[in-house]
Amino acid sequence: MRTSSTYHALGLLGLTVPSLAGVASCSAPKADAITIKTDSKLQKIDGFGFSQAFTRAAEFQAADPQLSKAALDLFFDKKNGAGFSIIRNWIPSSSNYTIEPSSPGSPSSTPQYRWDGWDEGQVWFTKQARSYGVKTIYADAWSAPGFMKTSGDEAKPGFLCGTPGHECASGDWRQAYADYLVQYVEFYKKEGIDITHLGFLNEPDFKNEFEEADPVALASNRPSYSNMQISDNASEAIDFIPILRKTVDHAKLDVSLTCCDATGWDKQAEYTKALVAAGMQRDLDVITSHMYSSDATYPLDTILPTWISEAGVETSSGRFVPTWYSTGNVNEGLAWAIKIAKGLVDANLNAYLFWEGFEINQQQSASHLLDVTGPDQKTILPSGIFYAFSMFSRFIRPDAYRVAIEGTDKLANVITAAFQNKDKSVIVVFTNTGAASQSTEILVPPHQAGSSAKAWLTDNDHKIEKTPVEHTRTNDHSSIKVNIPAHSVVTVKFA
Repeated sequence: MRTSSTYHALGLLGLTVPSLAGVASCSAPKADAITIKTDSKLQKIDGFGFSQAFTRAAEFQAADPQLSKAALDLFFDKKNGAGFSIIRNWIPSSSNYTIEPSSPGSPSSTPQYRWDGWDEGQVWFTKQARSYGVKTIYADAWSAPGFMKTSGDEAKPGFLCGTPGHECASGDWRQAYADYLVQYVEFYKKEGIDITHLGFLNEPDFKNEFEEADPVALASNRPSYSNMQISDNASEAIDFIPILRKTVDHAKLDVSLTCCDATGWDKQAEYTKALVAAGMQRDLDVITSHMYSSDATYPLDTILPTWISEAGVETSSGRFVPTWYSTGNVNEGLAWAIKIAKGLVDANLNAYLFWEGFEINQQQSASHLLDVTGPDQKTILPSGIFYAFSMFSRFIRPDAYRVAIEGTDKLANVITAAFQNKDKSVIVVFTNTGAASQSTEILVPPHQAGSSAKAWLTDNDHKIEKTPVEHTRTNDHSSIKVNIPAHSVVTVKFA
């Protein structure tokens, strides 16, 4: 299979650029034309991304070389792929994979670290991503090693020994856990990789929803993956964050610290309120959350950047499908375009990450972006969700700013967001959630050429394909007109 053939089949290469239709110079822009206020900056955009955690990176590496190359191009190529700019790696805590499989005997004893330079394929995957220009590498720990927790098991709910109210016979493991996390970063540095963001929790509230259940129900609902908890008031995180900050700084690492990767936005809002009240904004750099129990639909009360650091589809909610729009189910592409658009506009998100990227023959789950198809299983099959992310991530680049816009109120059921990239290009993304096609006029932003405007469309019949724009010029105005089909995303770029 030739990589280029794969792209042509997906409609990602060889696109015909339509000519811009000229309009009489006496035509004036409508009073309700959209105005982009590039001088009114909102939140900075850190990027979009995904993970290959829990050995998925190793599977990616072991795939047919042409297949893995095609998938990498689709993920990271900025011209013909999604242009993802963040990857989230898993800091393993199980004895099979962790850098510290055995207790040294006490918190003050010398740890016996191990490192294979591979990290279940994540070193390879990170290097591949970096070769495409990805700079933001988020390493997140699901749990401390079991011997550092009150449960004694990394895969069972438990608290970090030594945090408030959680004494252990083995001692206080807070500093040892901080050292462990820093050592993981140091191992990556040894491989020539700079981890830029470091997290010490993953869904620490997962058990809380079962706390009122009887013991039998509680046991049956315990997570089967690595898990470490904090209380609703985040007291354990508040206690540990300064220790981790001091340890990172002492090691002279340029690493941003995150918290807390809660299961949903509402729970993370609760944690964030406690963190801010305790002064943790001085030691933290990013607030991170998932969206399983609640979506990001409002801003968190913090001065720190906020990320959706993991998002996915519960298996019970739908399979992996290439569908863009059918019923509006959560495994379809448009549903995710809406989530991303609302997150950027209503929650002021700085980054949005999906769960897994590439998996092979796992179409029972919709929580990854690319799978395979064909009689030889060597053809990449993108999900509709992949295209939803691509309509944002290819065009809105790291260090862009969302900017204010005016005149969108006449567009019914359309979420509109505008951005200015570092190179001064301006991006406008229209997400039409409704069943009616609409057209709109956009005044050309200051210092932009209307003739440079291009637009891309994704709907049931088009996947990131060029769509015509109509250029209008008067003596004192320049604008473009673009059509926004029903149930679609249209992304406009002024170069």
